[in-house]
Amino acid sequence: MGFENYKSLFSTPETSRIIVNTVVISLLRLAIGFLPPIVLAIFLFDMTSSRYRRISQSILYIPHFFSWVVIYAIVQALFQSSGYVSNILVSLGGKPKNFLMDIKWFYPLLFGSELWKEIGWGTIIYLAALTNIDPQLYEAARVDGAGPIQRIVHITLPGIFPVIAFCLTIALGNILNNAGTEQLLLFYSPATYSIGDVIGTWVYRRGLGEFKYSLGAAVSQFNSVVGLILVLCFNKISRKFFGVGIW
Repeated sequence: MGFENYKSLFSTPETSRIIVNTVVISLLRLAIGFLPPIVLAIFLFDMTSSRYRRISQSILYIPHFFSWVVIYAIVQALFQSSGYVSNILVSLGGKPKNFLMDIKWFYPLLFGSELWKEIGWGTIIYLAALTNIDPQLYEAARVDGAGPIQRIVHITLPGIFPVIAFCLTIALGNILNNAGTEQLLLFYSPATYSIGDVIGTWVYRRGLGEFKYSLGAAVSQFNSVVGLILVLCFNKISRKFFGVGIW
């Protein structure tokens, strides 16, 4: 068929909307979810009690193993019109509210549930990087009178910066695939299609729902090519300005 599938993709009126939605959701997901695991990993690493550290890690890791169906059931129980939050509003003299059908609450619920689910699991790679920092550097810094913040700024962050640059480059290169299709398929509704419909959900409806597998494969190839270009570009930028990169 040549480029017929690509022509069909870019001639669809909703193409620009789903691409914009994909980029916006992916960038917001990256902005909201990238820094907290780093901060949390530093907190866990600095805990003096190994027992409390293990307990905290176990509690933080548990949500990662919940499927998105379970996560959505929890969110639904809290934020639907007959949910706990709505009941609290009614008890305070307000009106019941279905947050899941309100477009203003779509992003907060989407990113809040994502952050709760993955923040603990995201600390693993940074904790591994922190264990490679020479402990004598911290001891020398304490002797020189450096406080906790100074040790983080001058030892911890430079020590894990290569890992941060690696993760950021991969995340930026995966912009078109990082919108969270599985989560969105559960969370979005006709009321939130305008801001929740992304490339992944569109491919699911058109490629699988309408049996247009060739069109779905074309979109996947387009995502891969764009991702490769972004990884190459951001890796070059990272090496030029920060001196570190994936290769």
